[in-house]
Amino acid sequence: MSQQYSPAGFNLLPPVVKNLLIINGLFYLASFTLRSSYGIDLDNYLGLHYFQSDLFRPYQFVTYMFLHGSFGHVAMNMFALWMFGYLLENVWGPKRFLTYYMITGIGAAVVQTFVNWLDISSIQSAAQAYGTNPTLDGFISLVRHHFPRYYDSEGTVKSFINEWSMARHSPGYAGQSLDYISQLLKLQMDVPTIGASGAVYGILLAFGMMFPNMLVYVYFLFPVKAKWIVILYGALELFSGISNNQNDNVAHFAHLGGMIFGFFLILYWKKKTGYNT
Repeated sequence: MSQQYSPAGFNLLPPVVKNLLIINGLFYLASFTLRSSYGIDLDNYLGLHYFQSDLFRPYQFVTYMFLHGSFGHVAMNMFALWMFGYLLENVWGPKRFLTYYMITGIGAAVVQTFVNWLDISSIQSAAQAYGTNPTLDGFISLVRHHFPRYYDSEGTVKSFINEWSMARHSPGYAGQSLDYISQLLKLQMDVPTIGASGAVYGILLAFGMMFPNMLVYVYFLFPVKAKWIVILYGALELFSGISNNQNDNVAHFAHLGGMIFGFFLILYWKKKTGYNT
């Protein structure tokens, strides 16, 4: 027989989940206030940047998970943390739950950094090859493939392409195109990853492993077993990550990274202590 899962009220929240909700809320308020009132973007300092970026700092592997880009972003993550984390912390205890949350969050950052390295290394190789023979067609192909958001939107890149098209044989444009590629590559490396989603997906994975047959009411209406929700979300993130065209601004592989690190951490605990998942 399937178990049903319906989270208790907020006043019954265990300490780690409760404090994570508070901390994430405070970070969101601080980020919003500093940006709107003083023009200070905390994402530049605490968001996770690519390791070759001038903005990268090692502590960002931790701090990135406390930042969110919008109220909807933080609300969705915190709701999922509350919904699935409440029972896990009561079963595991605060210490193990916090350890799991932090490791999956950091693991998500590691996976996202690795994926970024694959992507940026490919761009760097393409840019190096382009530099040996800079042409208009080659520039268009490189930007369209590696920087689609800049190619598809109106802006300086689009204007530059139009100008070069009008004067294909002008030697100055080739040199300018190399500067554009360098600038676009820097912009790519400076894009931060933020949000608790990696750790939250790790929590979802743990919930599905520990309570696979519990019924979770999707949209509070449709009962679905937890294990099927985990499989569905994992498959969706994998598909979205592979087919991602860089325009949705979602770190799909960070989500998968949280699930992957969570899976192996639970297996490690089970093997080491005989903990029954």
